[in-house]
Amino acid sequence: MIRIRGLLKSFGPRRVLRGVDLDVGAGETVAVIGGSGCGKSTLLKCVVGLIPPDGGSIVVDDVAFGSLRDEADRSEWRGKFGYLFQEGALFDSMSVWENVTFGLKYMTNTPPSRYRRIASEKLALVGLKGVEDLKPAQLSGGMKKRVALARAIAASPRHILYDEPTTGLDPIMSDVINSLVLDLQKKLGVTSIAVTHDMNSAFKIATRIAMLHEGRVLASGTPDEIRKSSDPAVRQFIEGRSSGPIGDV
Repeated sequence: MIRIRGLLKSFGPRRVLRGVDLDVGAGETVAVIGGSGCGKSTLLKCVVGLIPPDGGSIVVDDVAFGSLRDEADRSEWRGKFGYLFQEGALFDSMSVWENVTFGLKYMTNTPPSRYRRIASEKLALVGLKGVEDLKPAQLSGGMKKRVALARAIAASPRHILYDEPTTGLDPIMSDVINSLVLDLQKKLGVTSIAVTHDMNSAFKIATRIAMLHEGRVLASGTPDEIRKSSDPAVRQFIEGRSSGPIGDV
């Protein structure tokens, strides 16, 4: 469903992605782990088409991003994805239901008369009811994250990209979000990539884990294979040690 080969991305002299290869099969949830600044979020933004790669290829549903010739094609590409931003990125001036359905007018032909009903349905999927008319300032951190997740699935995407889904949450709410990710994968059958530095999250939600290091995929395997990896950099990261081949952090 998603095939990435030799992906390159630099920002000025800083080379972030240096030849990333990654496959995500239909219905899989692949967790991409790695230290801060290793390019995890940049990878997601290239996949969804928010920033153009400098080289390599991204193929989704047998369509190559490089073959898209105009903004209409790129907009259709982005419409395949739901995207959970790291900090939620809710609009403070909008109600919850308006936040959830914000993208529908840009990515779908859904009549506005259906927006509120769709918002209620998606909110129910993430365990929220009766919050449609609240503003983000009236929500807890965990509720904001769930509203952002409801927005990510509002247009019924085939693929969901999660950027640090548990950032800023306490351990209990983090586990709630992890369980929601699993539940949505089962109910909706979506294909997902989740970037995270939270190993509890990665081990719980992923069918496979890939570790980014120095701009490339250093290791990839099932959660059990990553747990048992003998690679020194992988061991340092999953054990949370400050010393090792990854260097000072």
